[in-house]
Order: sequence, then C-alpha cells, then structure tokens
Amino acid sequence: MPSLKEATPSVDHLRSIMKTKELTKQVRDKVVEKYEAGLGYKKISRALNISLSTIKSIIRKWKEYGTTANLPRGGRPPKLKSRTRRK
Repeated sequence: MPSLKEATPSVDHLRSIMKTKELTKQVRDKVVEKYEAGLGYKKISRALNISLSTIKSIIRKWKEYGTTANLPRGGRPPKLKSRTRRK
C-alpha cells in the first residue's frame, strides 16, 4: 500500500495541471520588445520568469497576427444577445 506522501501530489505537479491567468498586455509587449532587441527565447524566459513555451507562443502570435492583444476564442455562440442580457 502506498504511503500518504506517495499518494499526495506535489505542489509543482498541481501547478502544472491548474489553469493560470493570462499575462497582461504589458508583459506580452515586454516579451516582444526583448525579442526585437535580439534576446533569445531562453534569455527572455529567465529574465521575466515566464515559461519557455509561453514565450514561444507570444512571439508566434505576434509574428502571425502582428499584435499581442488577446484574440477572440472559438466556442459556442451565446444564446442571449448582449442587448437581451442587459434587460
């Protein structure tokens, strides 16, 4: 039978499973600014304490769409129109 310590997930494991908040536009702009200044992905990641995959995603989106703003996501359209929702 596994001990309690083995059965309890670590904080790092939980953190990797849990969703995180989006980065602010200022932070994403800072990533692009450092990229344009010639810093590599790893250096940007270490300097801003952001994961390497997040840095790559921000720069990829910036190259493709020319913006660091949050883009609309797909999904089911709302049943209520915004005007109906306000009433």
